[in-house]
Formats: sequence, C-alpha cells, structure tokens
Amino acid sequence: MDGNSILAGFLVSTIGFGFFMYGKKQGRAPQIAFGLLTMVYPYFVGGPPWIFGIFAALSLLLWLAIRMGL
Repeated sequence: MDGNSILAGFLVSTIGFGFFMYGKKQGRAPQIAFGLLTMVYPYFVGGPPWIFGIFAALSLLLWLAIRMGL
C-alpha cells in the first residue's frame, strides 16, 4: 500500500462513516449498509482507481435503492 491508497481509503471510509451515522440515526437500512461497506472494503483493495471505482459503483447502488423506495 502506498500513500495514495491510504489517503483514498481514508477519504472513502470517512464518507462511509458519515453515511453509517446518518442511517443509524434515521433508521435507514440502505445508508447503514452503504456506510459499513465503504468503511471496510478499502482495506482489501489495492489502489486508488479501484477504491474510487468501487465507491462509484456502490454509490450508484445506493442511489438506485433510494430511488426504488427502500
């Protein structure tokens, strides 16, 4: 892991923590799941492009879940 991966992981995990806290406070399952996933997966992914790519895909899934009314 290089410094860029650490910073990217920290950024994504911080955003995930915010979503987790929001979901927990509001009782929203999609935000809780998104927050947990984004806090954990950067530890298992190699580089910043992968970290941000997976984050974008998870963000799209969150948007779709909210749009569907979950």
